[in-house]
Amino acid sequence: MRALYDSKSISIDDRGIKKLLTKEMKYQSWLDVEAALAQAQAEYGIIPTQAAQDIKKAAKVDKIDFDEMNRIYQEIGHVFVPFLKVLVKACPKESGKYVHYGVTTQNIQQTGQLYLVKQIHDKFKGVLSESLVNLANLASKHKATVMPGRTHGRHATPITYGYKVSTWISELIDGIERLIELEKRVFLVMMGGAVGTFSTAPEYGRKVQTRVAELLGMGEMRVPSRSIHTPKIEYMMSLSLLCNVCHRMAEEVYYTSLEEIGEVSEAYKEGVVGSSTMPHKINPKLAKGIIANSQKLYSLLNPVLHSATRMFEGDSSTYLLFDAVMEEALQLTTEVLLRFEELTRTINIIEERMHENAWINKGLDNSEHLMMRIAERLGKDQAHQLVYQVAIRTAAYGEDFLTNLEKNQYITEHFTKEELSKLIDPGSYTGLAEELAEEMSQLAKEYAENLS
Repeated sequence: MRALYDSKSISIDDRGIKKLLTKEMKYQSWLDVEAALAQAQAEYGIIPTQAAQDIKKAAKVDKIDFDEMNRIYQEIGHVFVPFLKVLVKACPKESGKYVHYGVTTQNIQQTGQLYLVKQIHDKFKGVLSESLVNLANLASKHKATVMPGRTHGRHATPITYGYKVSTWISELIDGIERLIELEKRVFLVMMGGAVGTFSTAPEYGRKVQTRVAELLGMGEMRVPSRSIHTPKIEYMMSLSLLCNVCHRMAEEVYYTSLEEIGEVSEAYKEGVVGSSTMPHKINPKLAKGIIANSQKLYSLLNPVLHSATRMFEGDSSTYLLFDAVMEEALQLTTEVLLRFEELTRTINIIEERMHENAWINKGLDNSEHLMMRIAERLGKDQAHQLVYQVAIRTAAYGEDFLTNLEKNQYITEHFTKEELSKLIDPGSYTGLAEELAEEMSQLAKEYAENLS
């Protein structure tokens, strides 16, 4: 499978992640697990030490005859057995007897995939660390950049752009914490054999599994059942939640970069073409890639939730689905996170336009501010009614808010024009926006340092 929008089209550094997603690395992960299994078994005297050493030497993709593997597959129709046959052939004859000793296909494939996912997972954390630093810088730099707050697609009370960024930081940290917390449940070795009962070697099966886990730097399943899939589902769900944060920012960028709003824009590189027919087009390439790939990622959860409930102790329909879906989830997440880092680092903030938009209603967005001041004298209900009458007339007829305020006798008795002007200034009513932006900026830097 391939991501809907991949980073090749915009030359993003993939930090070595995509190499880990290749077929060669998948096979190498199987080889690494087979080598670890042989070493563990040799340490417990189950197979000869020389055999384990020979298997380890042979367990390299450049020593595997893939043409022969494909030929055998065409002949027998089993995905994994051809791989084992060419691995056996790559070993000395006596040592080849001990390849894949006492385990089953899914033990190697699932352990290998999770071993590879763990490596990709660590690289994800590196990219997220960079993104946190980018967001920290944005939040701090624009902690006082006033802009409209919006609810239901309309102006609410003013905020700062730094505050908006602080919400992304907070959610992103939650997503990172989920990823770290689930490591102990996801990156686990499974060496229980055909149905997970260590039937081929009940006397040493658990010890071998524990040792394989140590050699691979992973944990181990308490019960190595082939029908337990919820840890993998949890991982994919956590990736979806993480990408959902990126998606939310991308949606904001996508829409606030519209010419009619114009508060932000993606960095532009001369020579990039936005349309085959409209020469003027400069499209939000990073944002749309995040949006599309995130939406595709969410769609993967439904089939795995259903497939995980297949009956009995194992079913290849489930394994095949999970293998493919996990691979696609990693590809999609890679595209989202790489684009997100690039976007958070290169986004253009157009402060002048934010200021203009904050004033587009000529102070009307601060009606709550004025109401709360009047409420100190009249109480909330009467204050709301009074300001509502002025505000709604202003909004309905496109009139000037300050002018209409000055026509109200009660208001002019208690507030001067200078005081009213200050009360309706968007910059005077952003609450703790600056403080929250700075707090989250510092927190993001701390988290980034711990991740790297």
